[in-house]
Amino acid sequence: MKPERASVPAMFVALHKPYDVLSQFTEEVAGQRTLAEFGLPREVYPIGRLDRDSEGLLLLTDERALVDRLLHPRHGHPRTYWVQVEGIPDDAALEKLRRGVVIDKQKTRPCRAWRMESAPDLPPRVPPVRFRKTVPDAWIALELTEGRNRQVRRMTAAAGHPTLRLVRAMIGHYELGSLPPGEWRELNEAERGLVFSDE
Repeated sequence: MKPERASVPAMFVALHKPYDVLSQFTEEVAGQRTLAEFGLPREVYPIGRLDRDSEGLLLLTDERALVDRLLHPRHGHPRTYWVQVEGIPDDAALEKLRRGVVIDKQKTRPCRAWRMESAPDLPPRVPPVRFRKTVPDAWIALELTEGRNRQVRRMTAAAGHPTLRLVRAMIGHYELGSLPPGEWRELNEAERGLVFSDE
């Protein structure tokens, strides 16, 4: 269900957050890259966050009511991640991810997990992922409806396949698409509808 017109935020922005950037506007350590460098509208703040070592789609808004609507697990709002992992996950590893793994004594919610047929078309990461000739890697996709601390990395590690690169590719049905790292755009009404299309 699309949001009612009255609830549409005045400002709703999609950013391709690069690697090694904090999902906040203030520095914690001098010289640390933050969202402040990308010329975003002054009124917006991030809906949730991506870890410093994660990349991809980050939504920002000036409407605080959207935080609960998009992030609280009771709404079951999907977020899709592309994950480069060490090794080649077999069906058993993927099924373990789908059923949920225990993190901090609590099992993660069931999710969708599948192998990607090929690596996604992404710009090179800077710096590049460490390459090991003796260890193969693969890309999988995970669709989660919760966002616990470093959840994707901890899930893949628990399944025996540590994460090498992590990109959030979609929120609801709104895709990162070809938006370059460090670039942002304001969403139109139809695109905002895609964000909420699973409600």
